[in-house]
Formats: sequence, structure tokens, C-alpha cells
Amino acid sequence: MDPLTISAASGMRSRMESLDMLANNLANTETGGYKADREFYNLYVSAEAAADGGSPATLPVVERNWTDFSQGQLRLTGSPLDLAISGKGFFTVAAPNGSLYTRNGNFRVSPAGLLTTAEGYPVLTAGGGKLAVQPSGAILISADGTVNQNGQDLGQLAIADFADPGSLVKQGANYYQGGSEPSQAASGATVMQGSLESSNVAASESAVRLVSVMRQFEMLQKAASVGAQMNRESVQEVARVSS
Repeated sequence: MDPLTISAASGMRSRMESLDMLANNLANTETGGYKADREFYNLYVSAEAAADGGSPATLPVVERNWTDFSQGQLRLTGSPLDLAISGKGFFTVAAPNGSLYTRNGNFRVSPAGLLTTAEGYPVLTAGGGKLAVQPSGAILISADGTVNQNGQDLGQLAIADFADPGSLVKQGANYYQGGSEPSQAASGATVMQGSLESSNVAASESAVRLVSVMRQFEMLQKAASVGAQMNRESVQEVARVSS
């Protein structure tokens, strides 16, 4: 394969990965607490793409994706079971395979009387327990995450923080699995009752980037087509001269 086609193919592959990522971000613009994915580009040194035995060529690749954990806008809902975190940190919930972490505080009371997520995962306290609440009765949650009902403190929400948020792995449905042990009581975190955090995806910016990446893909596709055409013409010319 000639250097032009190799470079174009490498560029198209990286743009396809970017398109998938941008499409997923746009699909989650209305998902509470969702954090946008970004790509980190690098150059792959390819000896195969060297022209006429010259220096190895560098080809663009998406080395890895990373998650943008910047805070989304906090919007008032008025529901006492809607919680948002202002600052760093994640709510801790008990999933079947261990603890998961989320910024989506759209909670509810289960039939068993536990504070849970929409998927039914119990919300954990700082001591690792589950919050048992009464189906009726006002629930007050203070800025430090202390839950009070009928004048009685039921526990304090576990707000986990990570020294390296990049170690968190997305698990779907807006949950993360910790790649390292979290530290409890994230410093500077404030729990806001009656609010939810919006996605931090800027829809307009993502749409513009999506169009731009699509145009880049089309140009690279055309370059690959030109390279293939040049190869065909070269073969035909050699065959004509030989005959």
C-alpha cells in the first residue's frame, strides 16, 4: 500500500473513532450528571508508510479517550429527592458487583424504604450503610449530606473523591467504577437538595465538531480514492510501455 493511502486510511480510522465519541456525547446532552468524553491524539511512527525508503512516516491516531469531569450546570427541580453536588465528588451506591459512583442525584424511595437510584441501587452513607427512610414525611438534606427526617438524623451521604479522576471507568447508565480507592468526604463539596446537575456536553460545540470531523473524513476518503486511482494509472502505464 502506498504512503498516501496508508496516511489517508489512518486519518479516516481516527476520525471514525472521534465520530463515535461525539455522537455518544450528543446523545447524552440531556442525561443528568453526564460527563463528556474527549480524545487525545498522537502520532504513530510507521515504517510501512515511508516514501522511497526514506524516514518513517507519522500517522495520526487516537491514543486514548479521556473524560471531562468539569461540572455541569445545576438546575432547580424542587423535588426533595433530587440532589446535586457543587464541587468535586460522587455519590456512592451499592451495585451487585460492588460500589459504583455517580453524579446523577435523581433518587427515589424504594418499596423496601431505601433511598435508591433510578436503577434501584441503594445510596450509601459515609459509614457504608444504606439509608432507610419513611415513604411519607419531609426529608431534609444539609449541605454536608446529612439526611434528616422527622427530626432524626438518618446518616450522612458518602461523597467520594478521587486523587486521579482519570482512573474512573464508565460503566454505563452514568455510573463509574473506581480504578483506585476513593477518599470519603470530598473537600469543598456541597450537596444541593432540590437540584440536579445537567450534562456538561455543550450541544452546539459538539455539533460543530461533528460536522468538522465528518468533512475531514470526506477529504481523507477522497485522498484515498485519488491514491488508488494513481496506482491504477501507474499499473496501466507500465503495462502499456511493456507491451
